[in-house]
Amino acid sequence: MSPATEFSDRQHPDTIVLFDVDGTLTPARAFVSDEMKETLANIRKKVAIGFVGGSDISKQYEQLGETILEDFDYCFAENGLTAYRLGKQLASQSFIQWIGEEEYTKLVNFILRYLADMEIPKKRGTFIEFRNGMINVSPIGRNCTREERNEFEKFDLAHGLRQKFVEALKKEFPHLALTYSIGGQISFDVFPTGWDKTYCLRHVKQDGFKTIHFFGDKTFKGGNDYEIYTHPDVVGHSVQSPDDTIRILKELFP
Repeated sequence: MSPATEFSDRQHPDTIVLFDVDGTLTPARAFVSDEMKETLANIRKKVAIGFVGGSDISKQYEQLGETILEDFDYCFAENGLTAYRLGKQLASQSFIQWIGEEEYTKLVNFILRYLADMEIPKKRGTFIEFRNGMINVSPIGRNCTREERNEFEKFDLAHGLRQKFVEALKKEFPHLALTYSIGGQISFDVFPTGWDKTYCLRHVKQDGFKTIHFFGDKTFKGGNDYEIYTHPDVVGHSVQSPDDTIRILKELFP
């Protein structure tokens, strides 16, 4: 299958580079730098580019700017369950339709009870965020400040709170084909198995790309970049920061 004609003006029309957002294109929950935007614009002359984030599209607008539909060839929010190709939206999927109201209510009730019993120094607000293709669970709550976010991350690293929470959910709901993915600093995602970041590849493959690169910072087992990073059809690049991403891109596409 030959690459889509829309990319025939690129130096390597059969290559696409996909990026995680948090910790890869931007610092955690922060805005993209001018240097990164410039680097991506230069890379786009050579290859197709796209981002694939776990958050909903509004978070990506906050971090990558108001012009993301023009700046990227592919915009994959919620792992590609909400997807845009060259500015046009593709078909989306719904977690709630997949799981059904009854099981969803049981899942949420269990999470809320577990959160209530959790001993952590601070609790803020928005502990469960419902998204189109998943739910995001945060023991401290997504309304915490940047300082509180950093504090919780250290506390979680020392006590394994999110890991224990995930194990409790697996034990309680073994009959549901759910994947639990720890990402970012303060939360984890819950979604149907197979709806991880590899979900976006079905959109990309339709356009006949022969080489698919992926950059991510949570590439360890259990991290939300692991599945796509280790996918046999993907060339994975593990990064520590946006500066790392820029350095590797300049080496790959001088």
